[in-house]
Amino acid sequence: MTEGMEALARRVAALPPGRRLVALAGPPASGKSTLATRLADAIRAAGRSAQVVPMDGFHLDNAVLDARGLRHRKGAPATFDVAGLGELLRQVRAGGDVPFPTFDRAADAVVPDGGCLTAEIAVVEGNYLLLDEDPWRALAPMWDMTVALQVPEEVLRDRLIARWLDHGLAPDAARARAEENDLPNARRVMSGSVPAQVTLR
Repeated sequence: MTEGMEALARRVAALPPGRRLVALAGPPASGKSTLATRLADAIRAAGRSAQVVPMDGFHLDNAVLDARGLRHRKGAPATFDVAGLGELLRQVRAGGDVPFPTFDRAADAVVPDGGCLTAEIAVVEGNYLLLDEDPWRALAPMWDMTVALQVPEEVLRDRLIARWLDHGLAPDAARARAEENDLPNARRVMSGSVPAQVTLR
């Protein structure tokens, strides 16, 4: 993976000058956040400025999800503000410093303007960036490079259960949360996304 990361970073660093957008997609608990950070570090080591922009900042507010009857499906494609994400990507493409929202997992809430993109290359990480469904497929023209992370489902299951245990859920509740929401979302990502230019396993 280290050699693959360095090669990928060199490939990204070789993109033409100017603001560039790299999509890093994968199912929940596949390690996207960690990988995105490592990739941004490697891109900087290769001579270009880079920052991570997480898709999680576009979770719809819990009150909106409650009104739509979607709170129990939080994290599914329909529970994100895709239009808002698309608008952010257009602003990023235009250049300059661009504030972006982040997500506070402990508070289960979006932090408006939680980050600010100043780097030349944005590594955008999220589950559904390559999903071949409307309205997600409208994001496709935004990307200068696409990367997908593939992880076996049994590994995802163990990681997801551990995640919910860490959040204080009882073992049965953690297993139910993973099986009833997270894993269906993971399967949707794995079976319904367009092929990426680079796949990391």
